[in-house]
Amino acid sequence: MKYLAAALVSLILIMQYPLWLGKGGWLNVLQLEDKVINSRQENLQLQDRNKILYAEISDLKQGTDAIEERARTELGMIKRNEMFFQIIESSPTNLFLRANLTHTNAMR
Repeated sequence: MKYLAAALVSLILIMQYPLWLGKGGWLNVLQLEDKVINSRQENLQLQDRNKILYAEISDLKQGTDAIEERARTELGMIKRNEMFFQIIESSPTNLFLRANLTHTNAMR
């Protein structure tokens, strides 16, 4: 009777192996479900990016404002008969140091 019980238990274990660890087993299914979830999230992000790109494409096809904006910001272009002023802001510490230097030089 012991041998029969041991044989049945080993048979059950042998039958359970493919269910849990085989090619179509539960562990593999769980891993694939995780991959599917990750792929769906990535697809949603890519769809959002594509919507933004399609909007930009339609902007570029329809109007000149988007083209002008890109030319100004990315290429540094200006219109004909237009003046470009570049304002360089100084930090307060630089102004203080310059004032001290001019004051020191004036005293000499």
